[in-house]
Amino acid sequence: MKNEPLYQQIKNKIKEQIQSGKLRVGDRVPSEKELTAEFHVSQITTKNALAGLAEEGIVERIKGKGTFVCESNLTTPIKQPNKSKGLIGFILPSMKTKIDQEFVNYIEKYVSKNGHNLIIKITRESQFEEANAIEMFRKMKVSGMIIFPTEKETYNDAVLRLSLDKFPFVLIDRYMENILTYSVTSENELGTCEAITHLLNKGHKNIGLVSPIMTNTVTDERSKGFENAFLKRKTTINKNLWLTLGFNEISPNKTPKLIKEFLLSKPEITAVFTMNAELALYTHLAISSLKKETCREIELLTFDPPGIPGVSFIKQDIAECSKKTVDLLLEQIEGKYEPKRMYVPVTLKLSEEVELAETILT
Repeated sequence: MKNEPLYQQIKNKIKEQIQSGKLRVGDRVPSEKELTAEFHVSQITTKNALAGLAEEGIVERIKGKGTFVCESNLTTPIKQPNKSKGLIGFILPSMKTKIDQEFVNYIEKYVSKNGHNLIIKITRESQFEEANAIEMFRKMKVSGMIIFPTEKETYNDAVLRLSLDKFPFVLIDRYMENILTYSVTSENELGTCEAITHLLNKGHKNIGLVSPIMTNTVTDERSKGFENAFLKRKTTINKNLWLTLGFNEISPNKTPKLIKEFLLSKPEITAVFTMNAELALYTHLAISSLKKETCREIELLTFDPPGIPGVSFIKQDIAECSKKTVDLLLEQIEGKYEPKRMYVPVTLKLSEEVELAETILT
């Protein structure tokens, strides 16, 4: 109101800013000098305005610090987050690799984006713990589950039971052969075929393979991709150059030594493909040690980024895998049940690209 005193007009203006949420509890209110400049009035007028607001308990004036909005019926209540639609359980075998960590990051992102909360259970490659996690989540009445199965040879009865009960769940990274369920996995076979073809095109004829024992669809698909590259070239494949390691043989203390001994026994090998980034690291250590002793050059290529400069790798699209996984789970939670197996394309990242990217970044 024009007939209102100037100090009252300033008080009303500040109240409007608080009511609209422009100023919230704890926010600093413009100082006397700032208000003087803004409203083109004397500092006495702005002082009276702030003093009046303080008397009404709307602001608090702290000597040497300023004037701040305090609790009052003028403040706009903070909007509470939307109530969660429910819980989703995520079971995975470990958190030791970057891929595991990326899956957790993106799964949580898409689960939260769709209004659910995520609970995580790490099985540490134990089928017993995997079964316990499934039972625990069912007792917690989760809306659905995302399961990254263990490396073991057979699937848990608990996982099979989920399928028979048509409980909402999605397998990630692998699937159940001969049993129709929802699953999302990368193009393991095609990606490996492309990688081995790349090595063959470079002139490598004797290509070694380092792999865990082949107990699941991931290792099976990648080994098929390896074979297909040779079949397409009508080139003989020598599986004597394949090294398969038991789960108890894979560790920082054992594996590099075993790989080095294998490479020493196979002097014809000029390139090695490893099934995952962990084995790539151990193989790189073995190759480096061998090179110091014999000056032997062996090219390394792997599935997933190993974090080793100059090493080519197959890159999975973890973000897309995670998004498709959550989408398929929500589809079931919403009442639709049409089991399907989805594949997500991968990309071969050559060492030249890796090195160039690192040069640009540095």
